Amino acid sequence: MPQVVRSRIAVLHGAHPATPLPRSFRSLADRAAVEVLHRAARVLVASLPVLTDRLVEALYEQEPGYRAAIDSDRAEVWQEVHHSLRHNVGSLIQPREFRDAAHRTSRWIGEIRAGQGVPLDAVLHAFRMGGAMVWQDLVDETARRDPDDVRLLVHVAADVWNFVDEHCGIVADAYRQAERRLSWRRENQQRLMVAALLDGTARIADLCEAAAMLGLPEQGRYAVLAVASAPGGPQQDPARPPLNLAAALSGAALDGPPHAAPSLEPGGRPQDAPSTAPAPLWHTGPDAAFAILRLTGGPGDPGKPGELHAIADALDAPAGTRAGIGSAVDGLAALGDARRLAETALRACPASGGTVVLDEHLPDALVVSSPALGSALADRVLGPLDRLDPSDRDVILETLTAWLDADGSAQRAGARLYCHRNTVLNRLRRFEQLTGRCLTRPRDAVEVSLALAARRLLGS
Repeated sequence: MPQVVRSRIAVLHGAHPATPLPRSFRSLADRAAVEVLHRAARVLVASLPVLTDRLVEALYEQEPGYRAAIDSDRAEVWQEVHHSLRHNVGSLIQPREFRDAAHRTSRWIGEIRAGQGVPLDAVLHAFRMGGAMVWQDLVDETARRDPDDVRLLVHVAADVWNFVDEHCGIVADAYRQAERRLSWRRENQQRLMVAALLDGTARIADLCEAAAMLGLPEQGRYAVLAVASAPGGPQQDPARPPLNLAAALSGAALDGPPHAAPSLEPGGRPQDAPSTAPAPLWHTGPDAAFAILRLTGGPGDPGKPGELHAIADALDAPAGTRAGIGSAVDGLAALGDARRLAETALRACPASGGTVVLDEHLPDALVVSSPALGSALADRVLGPLDRLDPSDRDVILETLTAWLDADGSAQRAGARLYCHRNTVLNRLRRFEQLTGRCLTRPRDAVEVSLALAARRLLGS
Protein backbone atom coordinates (compact mmCIF):
# COMPACT_ATOMS: atom_id res chain seq x y z
CA MET A 1 0.00 0.00 0.00
CA PRO A 2 2.86 2.49 0.41
CA GLN A 3 3.16 2.27 -3.38
CA VAL A 4 -0.40 3.58 -3.66
CA VAL A 5 0.47 6.53 -1.45
CA ARG A 6 3.68 7.28 -3.35
CA SER A 7 1.91 7.18 -6.70
CA ARG A 8 -0.72 9.59 -5.38
CA ILE A 9 1.95 11.99 -4.10
CA ALA A 10 3.81 11.79 -7.40
CA VAL A 11 0.73 12.92 -9.26
CA LEU A 12 0.09 15.81 -6.88
CA HIS A 13 3.62 17.08 -6.21
CA GLY A 14 5.86 15.74 -8.94
CA ALA A 15 8.09 12.77 -9.36
CA HIS A 16 10.05 13.00 -6.08
CA PRO A 17 8.54 11.47 -2.94
CA ALA A 18 8.33 13.47 0.25
CA THR A 19 11.40 13.44 2.50
CA PRO A 20 10.86 11.35 5.68
CA LEU A 21 10.27 13.37 8.82
CA PRO A 22 13.12 13.57 11.33
CA ARG A 23 12.84 11.29 14.37
CA SER A 24 12.20 14.25 16.70
CA PHE A 25 8.99 15.04 14.83
CA ARG A 26 7.79 11.39 14.51
CA SER A 27 5.32 11.44 17.44
CA LEU A 28 3.79 14.69 16.27
CA ALA A 29 3.49 13.31 12.74
CA ASP A 30 1.88 10.12 14.02
CA ARG A 31 -0.71 12.14 15.92
CA ALA A 32 -1.50 14.15 12.83
CA ALA A 33 -1.67 10.94 10.74
CA VAL A 34 -4.19 9.43 13.15
CA GLU A 35 -6.35 12.56 12.91
CA VAL A 36 -6.23 12.34 9.11
CA LEU A 37 -7.11 8.63 9.26
CA HIS A 38 -10.07 9.25 11.58
CA ARG A 39 -11.39 12.05 9.40
CA ALA A 40 -11.28 9.91 6.25
CA ALA A 41 -12.71 6.86 8.07
CA ARG A 42 -15.75 8.88 9.25
CA VAL A 43 -16.52 9.70 5.63
CA LEU A 44 -16.31 5.97 4.76
CA VAL A 45 -18.73 5.13 7.58
CA ALA A 46 -21.21 7.64 6.20
CA SER A 47 -21.00 6.05 2.73
CA LEU A 48 -20.83 2.44 3.91
CA PRO A 49 -23.75 1.10 1.78
CA VAL A 50 -22.03 2.32 -1.38
CA LEU A 51 -18.72 0.79 -0.29
CA THR A 52 -20.55 -2.48 0.45
CA ASP A 53 -22.12 -2.50 -3.03
CA ARG A 54 -18.73 -2.01 -4.65
CA LEU A 55 -17.07 -4.76 -2.61
CA VAL A 56 -19.84 -7.29 -3.27
CA GLU A 57 -19.63 -6.55 -6.98
CA ALA A 58 -15.83 -6.90 -6.90
CA LEU A 59 -16.14 -10.23 -5.10
CA TYR A 60 -18.55 -11.50 -7.73
CA GLU A 61 -16.23 -10.48 -10.56
CA GLN A 62 -12.84 -11.40 -9.05
CA GLU A 63 -13.42 -14.25 -6.59
CA PRO A 64 -15.03 -17.40 -8.10
CA GLY A 65 -15.42 -18.95 -4.66
CA TYR A 66 -18.02 -16.33 -3.74
CA ARG A 67 -20.07 -16.36 -6.94
CA ALA A 68 -22.25 -19.29 -5.97
CA ALA A 69 -23.00 -17.74 -2.56
CA ILE A 70 -23.84 -14.38 -4.15
CA ASP A 71 -26.03 -16.00 -6.80
CA SER A 72 -27.79 -18.02 -4.11
CA ASP A 73 -28.47 -15.16 -1.68
CA ARG A 74 -26.98 -11.81 -2.63
CA ALA A 75 -28.78 -10.03 0.21
CA GLU A 76 -27.25 -12.34 2.80
CA VAL A 77 -23.73 -11.77 1.44
CA TRP A 78 -24.38 -8.02 1.31
CA GLN A 79 -25.40 -7.98 4.97
CA GLU A 80 -22.32 -10.00 5.91
CA VAL A 81 -19.98 -7.63 4.05
CA HIS A 82 -21.75 -4.54 5.43
CA HIS A 83 -21.57 -5.89 8.99
CA SER A 84 -17.85 -6.62 8.62
CA LEU A 85 -17.03 -3.24 7.06
CA ARG A 86 -19.01 -1.36 9.72
CA HIS A 87 -17.10 -2.95 12.58
CA ASN A 88 -13.71 -2.91 10.88
CA VAL A 89 -13.87 0.70 9.69
CA GLY A 90 -15.30 1.62 13.08
CA SER A 91 -12.26 -0.01 14.67
CA LEU A 92 -10.04 2.50 12.85
CA ILE A 93 -11.87 5.31 14.65
CA GLN A 94 -12.67 3.75 18.04
CA PRO A 95 -10.48 0.64 18.47
CA ARG A 96 -11.52 -0.11 22.05
CA GLU A 97 -15.24 0.14 21.38
CA PHE A 98 -15.27 -1.90 18.16
CA ARG A 99 -12.41 -4.38 18.63
CA ASP A 100 -14.36 -7.22 20.28
CA ALA A 101 -17.34 -6.82 17.95
CA ALA A 102 -15.02 -6.83 14.92
CA HIS A 103 -13.34 -10.03 16.15
CA ARG A 104 -16.72 -11.71 16.72
CA THR A 105 -17.83 -10.74 13.22
CA SER A 106 -14.68 -12.14 11.61
CA ARG A 107 -15.00 -15.39 13.54
CA TRP A 108 -18.66 -15.64 12.57
CA ILE A 109 -17.83 -15.14 8.88
CA GLY A 110 -15.14 -17.83 9.03
CA GLU A 111 -17.55 -20.32 10.60
CA ILE A 112 -20.40 -19.51 8.21
CA ARG A 113 -18.24 -19.81 5.10
CA ALA A 114 -16.72 -23.09 6.31
CA GLY A 115 -20.23 -24.49 6.73
CA GLN A 116 -21.11 -23.36 3.21
CA GLY A 117 -18.01 -24.96 1.73
CA VAL A 118 -16.48 -21.71 0.43
CA PRO A 119 -12.72 -22.34 0.12
CA LEU A 120 -10.59 -20.75 2.83
CA ASP A 121 -8.39 -19.09 0.21
CA ALA A 122 -11.48 -17.39 -1.21
CA VAL A 123 -12.53 -16.10 2.22
CA LEU A 124 -9.05 -14.72 2.94
CA HIS A 125 -8.91 -13.17 -0.53
CA ALA A 126 -12.26 -11.48 0.16
CA PHE A 127 -10.91 -9.97 3.39
CA ARG A 128 -7.79 -8.69 1.66
CA MET A 129 -9.88 -7.25 -1.16
CA GLY A 130 -11.95 -5.45 1.45
CA GLY A 131 -8.81 -4.15 3.16
CA ALA A 132 -7.40 -2.91 -0.15
CA MET A 133 -10.66 -1.18 -1.06
CA VAL A 134 -10.94 0.52 2.34
CA TRP A 135 -7.31 1.66 2.20
CA GLN A 136 -7.69 3.06 -1.32
CA ASP A 137 -10.83 4.95 -0.30
CA LEU A 138 -8.99 6.37 2.72
CA VAL A 139 -6.22 7.61 0.41
CA ASP A 140 -8.71 9.00 -2.13
CA GLU A 141 -10.76 10.81 0.51
CA THR A 142 -7.65 12.31 2.10
CA ALA A 143 -6.35 13.45 -1.31
CA ARG A 144 -9.73 15.00 -2.13
CA ARG A 145 -9.87 16.92 1.13
CA ASP A 146 -6.21 17.99 1.39
CA PRO A 147 -3.57 16.49 -0.93
CA ASP A 148 -0.80 17.48 1.47
CA ASP A 149 -2.22 15.12 4.10
CA VAL A 150 -1.78 12.03 1.94
CA ARG A 151 1.83 11.59 2.98
CA LEU A 152 0.76 11.41 6.62
CA LEU A 153 -1.08 8.16 5.94
CA VAL A 154 2.28 6.48 5.48
CA HIS A 155 2.66 6.55 9.26
CA VAL A 156 -0.50 4.47 9.79
CA ALA A 157 -0.29 2.21 6.72
CA ALA A 158 1.47 -0.56 8.65
CA ASP A 159 -1.16 -0.36 11.39
CA VAL A 160 -4.00 -0.65 8.89
CA TRP A 161 -2.50 -3.65 7.13
CA ASN A 162 -1.55 -5.30 10.42
CA PHE A 163 -5.21 -4.94 11.31
CA VAL A 164 -6.19 -6.68 8.04
CA ASP A 165 -3.68 -9.48 8.66
CA GLU A 166 -4.93 -9.90 12.22
CA HIS A 167 -8.48 -10.42 11.01
CA CYS A 168 -7.33 -12.79 8.27
CA GLY A 169 -5.75 -14.86 11.02
CA ILE A 170 -8.97 -14.77 13.07
CA VAL A 171 -11.01 -15.83 10.05
CA ALA A 172 -8.60 -18.66 9.18
CA ASP A 173 -8.59 -19.96 12.76
CA ALA A 174 -12.39 -19.88 13.02
CA TYR A 175 -12.71 -21.49 9.59
CA ARG A 176 -10.39 -24.37 10.49
CA GLN A 177 -12.08 -24.96 13.83
CA ALA A 178 -15.50 -25.03 12.16
CA GLU A 179 -14.13 -27.30 9.45
CA ARG A 180 -12.85 -29.76 12.08
CA ARG A 181 -16.22 -29.72 13.85
CA LEU A 182 -18.07 -30.28 10.59
CA SER A 183 -15.68 -33.05 9.59
CA TRP A 184 -16.13 -34.77 12.96
CA ARG A 185 -19.90 -34.40 12.67
CA ARG A 186 -19.93 -35.85 9.14
CA GLU A 187 -17.70 -38.74 10.17
CA ASN A 188 -19.85 -39.41 13.21
CA GLN A 189 -23.01 -39.35 11.09
CA GLN A 190 -21.36 -41.75 8.63
CA ARG A 191 -20.35 -44.09 11.45
CA LEU A 192 -23.87 -44.09 12.86
CA MET A 193 -25.37 -44.66 9.42
CA VAL A 194 -22.99 -47.54 8.62
CA ALA A 195 -23.76 -49.09 12.02
CA ALA A 196 -27.52 -48.79 11.40
CA LEU A 197 -27.22 -50.36 7.93
CA LEU A 198 -25.17 -53.28 9.25
CA ASP A 199 -27.47 -53.76 12.23
CA GLY A 200 -30.50 -53.76 9.96
CA THR A 201 -32.07 -50.90 11.93
CA ALA A 202 -31.89 -48.22 9.22
CA ARG A 203 -35.29 -46.95 8.14
CA ILE A 204 -36.34 -47.43 4.54
CA ALA A 205 -37.04 -43.70 4.34
CA ASP A 206 -33.39 -42.98 5.25
CA LEU A 207 -31.81 -45.18 2.59
CA CYS A 208 -31.70 -42.46 -0.07
CA GLU A 209 -29.97 -40.09 2.36
CA ALA A 210 -27.60 -42.89 3.41
CA ALA A 211 -26.69 -43.58 -0.21
CA ALA A 212 -25.87 -39.91 -0.81
CA MET A 213 -23.92 -39.60 2.45
CA LEU A 214 -21.82 -42.72 1.88
CA GLY A 215 -21.43 -42.35 -1.87
CA LEU A 216 -23.05 -45.74 -2.57
CA PRO A 217 -25.90 -46.70 -4.91
CA GLU A 218 -29.05 -47.59 -3.03
CA GLN A 219 -29.68 -50.61 -5.27
CA GLY A 220 -26.11 -51.82 -5.74
CA ARG A 221 -24.71 -55.29 -4.98
CA TYR A 222 -22.89 -55.69 -1.69
CA ALA A 223 -21.26 -58.19 0.61
CA VAL A 224 -19.90 -57.80 4.12
CA LEU A 225 -16.49 -58.86 5.38
CA ALA A 226 -16.04 -59.77 9.06
CA VAL A 227 -12.53 -59.79 10.55
CA ALA A 228 -11.33 -60.98 13.97
CA SER A 229 -8.19 -62.33 15.59
CA ALA A 230 -7.74 -66.02 16.32
CA PRO A 231 -8.82 -67.01 19.84
CA GLY A 232 -5.83 -66.72 22.14
CA GLY A 233 -3.76 -65.09 19.41
CA PRO A 234 -2.38 -61.55 19.27
CA GLN A 235 -5.22 -59.05 19.37
CA GLN A 236 -5.38 -56.64 16.45
CA ASP A 237 -6.68 -53.11 16.64
CA PRO A 238 -10.37 -53.58 15.66
CA ALA A 239 -10.50 -50.11 14.13
CA ARG A 240 -7.57 -50.98 11.83
CA PRO A 241 -7.84 -54.58 10.67
CA PRO A 242 -4.51 -55.73 9.20
CA LEU A 243 -5.82 -56.21 5.67
CA ASN A 244 -4.97 -54.48 2.42
CA LEU A 245 -8.66 -54.48 1.54
CA ALA A 246 -8.57 -51.55 -0.88
CA ALA A 247 -5.96 -53.35 -2.99
CA ALA A 248 -7.97 -56.58 -2.82
CA LEU A 249 -11.10 -54.84 -4.08
CA SER A 250 -9.18 -53.10 -6.85
CA GLY A 251 -7.62 -56.41 -7.92
CA ALA A 252 -11.00 -58.12 -7.93
CA ALA A 253 -12.47 -55.29 -9.99
CA LEU A 254 -9.74 -55.65 -12.61
CA ASP A 255 -9.88 -59.45 -12.73
CA GLY A 256 -12.72 -61.37 -14.29
CA PRO A 257 -13.95 -62.09 -17.78
CA PRO A 258 -14.29 -59.40 -20.45
CA HIS A 259 -18.07 -59.76 -20.52
CA ALA A 260 -18.41 -58.92 -16.82
CA ALA A 261 -20.95 -56.23 -16.06
CA PRO A 262 -19.58 -52.70 -15.54
CA SER A 263 -19.36 -51.48 -11.99
CA LEU A 264 -21.27 -48.49 -10.69
CA GLU A 265 -19.87 -45.15 -9.66
CA PRO A 266 -20.77 -43.85 -6.19
CA GLY A 267 -23.64 -41.87 -7.73
CA GLY A 268 -25.11 -45.01 -9.27
CA ARG A 269 -23.92 -44.34 -12.83
CA PRO A 270 -22.17 -47.12 -14.73
CA GLN A 271 -18.52 -46.78 -15.58
CA ASP A 272 -16.95 -48.76 -18.36
CA ALA A 273 -13.54 -49.80 -17.08
CA PRO A 274 -12.91 -49.04 -13.42
CA SER A 275 -9.28 -49.04 -12.40
CA THR A 276 -9.97 -48.95 -8.68
CA ALA A 277 -12.83 -50.03 -6.44
CA PRO A 278 -14.51 -47.70 -3.92
CA ALA A 279 -12.87 -47.67 -0.51
CA PRO A 280 -14.68 -50.00 1.91
CA LEU A 281 -16.61 -48.60 4.87
CA TRP A 282 -15.62 -50.10 8.23
CA HIS A 283 -17.62 -50.58 11.42
CA THR A 284 -16.16 -51.95 14.63
CA GLY A 285 -18.30 -54.37 16.63
CA PRO A 286 -17.61 -55.88 20.07
CA ASP A 287 -16.10 -59.08 18.67
CA ALA A 288 -15.18 -58.26 15.07
CA ALA A 289 -14.72 -55.48 12.55
CA PHE A 290 -17.03 -55.32 9.53
CA ALA A 291 -16.46 -53.83 6.09
CA ILE A 292 -19.09 -53.12 3.44
CA LEU A 293 -17.81 -54.44 0.11
CA ARG A 294 -19.14 -52.82 -3.04
CA LEU A 295 -19.47 -55.44 -5.79
CA THR A 296 -20.02 -55.20 -9.52
CA GLY A 297 -23.44 -55.68 -11.06
CA GLY A 298 -26.81 -54.63 -9.69
CA PRO A 299 -30.33 -55.91 -9.03
CA GLY A 300 -30.88 -58.97 -11.20
CA ASP A 301 -27.25 -58.86 -12.36
CA PRO A 302 -24.99 -61.47 -10.72
CA GLY A 303 -21.86 -59.43 -11.42
CA LYS A 304 -18.49 -61.05 -12.06
CA PRO A 305 -18.26 -64.80 -11.46
CA GLY A 306 -15.97 -65.65 -8.57
CA GLU A 307 -15.70 -62.02 -7.44
CA LEU A 308 -15.91 -62.87 -3.73
CA HIS A 309 -13.36 -65.65 -4.15
CA ALA A 310 -11.00 -63.20 -5.90
CA ILE A 311 -11.36 -60.73 -3.03
CA ALA A 312 -10.62 -63.47 -0.49
CA ASP A 313 -7.50 -64.55 -2.40
CA ALA A 314 -6.22 -60.97 -2.53
CA LEU A 315 -6.77 -60.13 1.15
CA ASP A 316 -3.32 -61.34 2.23
CA ALA A 317 -4.42 -61.62 5.86
CA PRO A 318 -1.60 -61.97 8.42
CA ALA A 319 -1.22 -65.23 10.30
CA GLY A 320 -3.79 -65.59 13.05
CA THR A 321 -6.35 -63.32 11.40
CA ARG A 322 -9.79 -64.82 10.80
CA ALA A 323 -11.92 -63.37 8.00
CA GLY A 324 -15.37 -64.30 6.74
CA ILE A 325 -17.08 -63.00 3.60
CA GLY A 326 -20.85 -63.37 3.44
CA SER A 327 -22.98 -63.92 0.36
CA ALA A 328 -23.81 -61.05 -1.97
CA VAL A 329 -27.03 -59.13 -1.38
CA ASP A 330 -28.94 -56.54 -3.41
CA GLY A 331 -29.41 -53.04 -2.04
CA LEU A 332 -28.43 -51.14 1.09
CA ALA A 333 -31.58 -52.38 2.81
CA ALA A 334 -30.17 -55.93 2.84
CA LEU A 335 -26.86 -55.06 4.52
CA GLY A 336 -28.18 -56.30 7.86
CA ASP A 337 -28.64 -59.75 6.33
CA ALA A 338 -25.21 -59.46 4.71
CA ARG A 339 -23.63 -58.81 8.11
CA ARG A 340 -25.27 -61.87 9.65
CA LEU A 341 -24.03 -63.97 6.74
CA ALA A 342 -20.51 -62.60 7.26
CA GLU A 343 -20.68 -63.49 10.95
CA THR A 344 -21.68 -67.01 9.99
CA ALA A 345 -18.71 -67.20 7.60
CA LEU A 346 -16.44 -65.93 10.38
CA ARG A 347 -17.65 -68.65 12.75
CA ALA A 348 -16.85 -71.19 10.01
CA CYS A 349 -13.20 -70.02 9.96
CA PRO A 350 -10.59 -72.32 11.45
CA ALA A 351 -9.52 -71.30 14.94
CA SER A 352 -5.95 -70.89 13.70
CA GLY A 353 -6.99 -68.24 11.17
CA GLY A 354 -7.83 -68.03 7.49
CA THR A 355 -10.44 -66.62 5.14
CA VAL A 356 -13.81 -68.27 4.46
CA VAL A 357 -16.19 -67.33 1.66
CA LEU A 358 -19.62 -68.39 2.85
CA ASP A 359 -20.83 -69.54 -0.58
CA GLU A 360 -17.94 -72.01 -0.71
CA HIS A 361 -18.50 -73.42 2.81
CA LEU A 362 -22.27 -73.77 3.13
CA PRO A 363 -22.16 -77.17 4.93
CA ASP A 364 -19.84 -75.66 7.55
CA ALA A 365 -22.20 -72.69 7.79
CA LEU A 366 -25.08 -75.05 8.53
CA VAL A 367 -23.12 -76.56 11.41
CA VAL A 368 -22.07 -73.26 13.06
CA SER A 369 -25.53 -71.76 12.56
CA SER A 370 -26.90 -74.29 15.06
CA PRO A 371 -24.09 -75.22 17.44
CA ALA A 372 -26.29 -77.36 19.67
CA LEU A 373 -27.48 -79.52 16.77
CA GLY A 374 -23.97 -79.65 15.34
CA SER A 375 -22.55 -80.90 18.65
CA ALA A 376 -25.35 -83.47 18.95
CA LEU A 377 -24.62 -84.76 15.45
CA ALA A 378 -20.88 -85.01 16.17
CA ASP A 379 -21.52 -86.93 19.38
CA ARG A 380 -23.92 -89.31 17.67
CA VAL A 381 -21.74 -90.07 14.65
CA LEU A 382 -18.23 -89.82 16.12
CA GLY A 383 -18.95 -90.59 19.75
CA PRO A 384 -17.96 -94.30 19.48
CA LEU A 385 -14.44 -93.24 18.49
CA ASP A 386 -13.97 -91.44 21.80
CA ARG A 387 -13.69 -94.82 23.53
CA LEU A 388 -10.45 -95.46 21.65
CA ASP A 389 -7.00 -94.37 22.65
CA PRO A 390 -6.69 -90.64 21.64
CA SER A 391 -3.81 -91.29 19.23
CA ASP A 392 -5.72 -94.15 17.60
CA ARG A 393 -8.86 -92.04 17.36
CA ASP A 394 -6.98 -89.12 15.81
CA VAL A 395 -5.47 -91.39 13.12
CA ILE A 396 -8.92 -92.60 12.08
CA LEU A 397 -10.33 -89.05 12.01
CA GLU A 398 -7.35 -87.78 10.02
CA THR A 399 -7.74 -90.60 7.51
CA LEU A 400 -11.46 -90.03 7.19
CA THR A 401 -10.94 -86.31 6.61
CA ALA A 402 -8.25 -86.91 3.99
CA TRP A 403 -10.44 -89.44 2.18
CA LEU A 404 -13.39 -87.01 2.03
CA ASP A 405 -11.11 -84.18 0.88
CA ALA A 406 -9.80 -86.49 -1.87
CA ASP A 407 -13.37 -87.04 -3.12
CA GLY A 408 -13.42 -90.64 -1.89
CA SER A 409 -10.11 -91.68 -3.53
CA ALA A 410 -8.07 -93.96 -1.27
CA GLN A 411 -5.09 -93.55 -3.62
CA ARG A 412 -4.97 -89.74 -3.27
CA ALA A 413 -5.75 -89.91 0.45
CA GLY A 414 -2.81 -92.30 0.93
CA ALA A 415 -0.53 -89.92 -0.94
CA ARG A 416 -1.54 -87.12 1.41
CA LEU A 417 -1.03 -89.28 4.49
CA TYR A 418 2.18 -90.96 3.19
CA CYS A 419 0.71 -94.45 3.50
CA HIS A 420 -0.54 -97.20 1.17
CA ARG A 421 -4.10 -97.06 -0.17
CA ASN A 422 -4.84 -100.39 1.54
CA THR A 423 -3.95 -98.79 4.87
CA VAL A 424 -6.51 -96.07 4.13
CA LEU A 425 -9.16 -98.65 3.28
CA ASN A 426 -8.43 -100.65 6.43
CA ARG A 427 -8.86 -97.56 8.60
CA LEU A 428 -12.12 -96.64 6.84
CA ARG A 429 -13.48 -100.18 7.41
CA ARG A 430 -12.59 -99.94 11.06
CA PHE A 431 -14.47 -96.64 11.29
CA GLU A 432 -17.53 -98.27 9.77
CA GLN A 433 -17.32 -101.17 12.21
CA LEU A 434 -17.03 -98.86 15.25
CA THR A 435 -19.79 -96.43 14.26
CA GLY A 436 -22.17 -98.61 12.26
CA ARG A 437 -21.98 -96.15 9.36
CA CYS A 438 -21.51 -97.08 5.71
CA LEU A 439 -19.41 -94.58 3.81
CA THR A 440 -20.79 -95.73 0.47
CA ARG A 441 -24.30 -94.80 1.60
CA PRO A 442 -24.90 -91.11 0.64
CA ARG A 443 -26.92 -90.28 3.76
CA ASP A 444 -24.20 -91.67 6.06
CA ALA A 445 -21.48 -89.89 4.08
CA VAL A 446 -23.29 -86.56 4.50
CA GLU A 447 -23.73 -87.11 8.26
CA VAL A 448 -20.07 -88.06 8.65
CA SER A 449 -18.93 -84.99 6.73
CA LEU A 450 -21.10 -82.67 8.85
CA ALA A 451 -20.02 -84.39 12.06
CA LEU A 452 -16.35 -83.89 11.17
CA ALA A 453 -17.05 -80.21 10.45
CA ALA A 454 -18.80 -79.86 13.84
CA ARG A 455 -15.89 -81.50 15.64
CA ARG A 456 -13.41 -79.22 13.86
CA LEU A 457 -15.36 -75.95 14.19
CA LEU A 458 -17.16 -76.40 17.50
CA GLY A 459 -14.57 -78.45 19.31
CA SER A 460 -17.23 -80.97 20.33
